[in-house]
Amino acid sequence: MDAHEVSRARAKLALFVADVFASVPRKDQRAKSDCYLRGLMTDGRRKSIQAMAGRLPDGNEQNLQQFVNQSTWDPVPVRRRIAERMVPQIAPDAWAVDDVSFPKDGKMSVGVAPQYCGALGKQANCQVAVSIHAVSDTASCPLQWRLFVPQEWAADAVRRRRTGIPEEIGHREKWRLALEILDELAGWGLVPPVLVADAGYGQNADFRDGLERRSIGYVVAVRSDVTVHPHEAVPTVPLWSGNGRKPQPRYRDKPSSVAALAAGRARQAFTGATWREGSRGPMRSRFVALRVRPAGVRARRLAQAAATAQDGAWDGVLPELTLLAEWPTGAEAPTDYWLSNLPAGTPLNELVRLAKVRWRIEHDYRELKHGLGLDHFEGRSWNGWHHHVTLVTAAHAFLTEQRLAPKADTADSPSTRSSTPSRTC
Repeated sequence: MDAHEVSRARAKLALFVADVFASVPRKDQRAKSDCYLRGLMTDGRRKSIQAMAGRLPDGNEQNLQQFVNQSTWDPVPVRRRIAERMVPQIAPDAWAVDDVSFPKDGKMSVGVAPQYCGALGKQANCQVAVSIHAVSDTASCPLQWRLFVPQEWAADAVRRRRTGIPEEIGHREKWRLALEILDELAGWGLVPPVLVADAGYGQNADFRDGLERRSIGYVVAVRSDVTVHPHEAVPTVPLWSGNGRKPQPRYRDKPSSVAALAAGRARQAFTGATWREGSRGPMRSRFVALRVRPAGVRARRLAQAAATAQDGAWDGVLPELTLLAEWPTGAEAPTDYWLSNLPAGTPLNELVRLAKVRWRIEHDYRELKHGLGLDHFEGRSWNGWHHHVTLVTAAHAFLTEQRLAPKADTADSPSTRSSTPSRTC
């Protein structure tokens, strides 16, 4: 938005800030949040505090630095209000788990470490954050964030003290952070219609098991080397000689990779499906849905533990899931794979639409990063990072509201139910 557009939106933004930042105790802090959001939304190549302060008529760099980096206001209630406000408006088809990376120089920015950096497509020095987004084909919104703390930070007392990492925060795998976010959102009364994720999460049997335990339906991407049994496979128990432990039920045939199983189907078995209208026409490919039983040591142990906890015994039968495979026109073999625990009768088009809905996250990340400066924060502290990410989320939510209903008051928000005369800067 240029300065004139931001100025025209001041009245609506003031109402938005009054609602979303109502938990921030001090009036001057709420005023600074309004200023910071205007700085994020105003056109400019860099969204560092210094650059934004220079572009705003009421910008004060020292005040904004203190508000973001030293102030103790709690960002969690702000994010909760954003989530409560945005979920009804977006009416999400799914929630998406994602992680985003922030390339950094040096080693003193909170959580920075040499690790895989998606922004660069290689190992690099960066921060990584796990997030969950409400998503539909028309809009998305981050609902909650977790900054990933690498193992090397767990016992680094010097860096933890300098960056202000709370004592109770340690190293947690990204899939565990995603499940923790889901639990927190459930505590806010928000549950996903379906959860979608890329192979970094879908590949993990523990993550899928965590979703099952929470009764969350999912469609998650997996790599081609994930192994499965056909759904009709039945475990058998070898004869017992009477000596030693009784043998456990096992599947007689070795599992196959999802790539081998899908490629074993004729191309004609794959059905054409369209999932959305793209800029160049319908997005369309060919898919097949197969009932399978995920294999592997970890999947087996989790299934055994779940059955034993429920019935006290296990018959060796692995749970059924749906494997969705894509074989694009012109490709020599299937290229992409997903596992889903949705009911067996779920239509193919619905599975495809959910598998592909993550495109919206990538689309909106361009605005979060390049338009709103998600990765432009130059501070190093735990509080500063969380304040900045919360403010960027708020700016993105405000702009999303304007796109969804530019002339209407925002539903489900007491602070926007009465009209207010427009104001200018």
